[in-house]
Amino acid sequence: MVDQSRIDLFAEATGDTQWIHVDAVRASDGPFGTTIAHGFLTLSLLPYLMRQTYQIDGEKHAVNYGLDRVRFPHPVRSGESVRAEVTLSSVEIKGTAAQVKFSTVIEIQDRPKPACVAESLILYFFE
Repeated sequence: MVDQSRIDLFAEATGDTQWIHVDAVRASDGPFGTTIAHGFLTLSLLPYLMRQTYQIDGEKHAVNYGLDRVRFPHPVRSGESVRAEVTLSSVEIKGTAAQVKFSTVIEIQDRPKPACVAESLILYFFE
């Protein structure tokens, strides 16, 4: 659930306090009828959502290596729920590490378009 409290905290943390995110009264007359989550807030949910979809056994630690492609086809309105569909795209062995590419679609409950489509890279270290 992406509620207004989460949106407000993200706005405060990032300094992005644009009215479409934090002003419910003004946003009610805006293009989406309510406040919406920041695209980067939706993107920041990747680790949390991905962690629920797969398990890597034997790694000592992992680091976020970056993103290859990110798009935000549809905004997440305050109060909407999201979930992730994660696909393993590739694995490249690099010594004692594995660079793994995931393609993730963050879907919005009861919406035909996804909130976010992203290709992310994670390095898993095994020694």
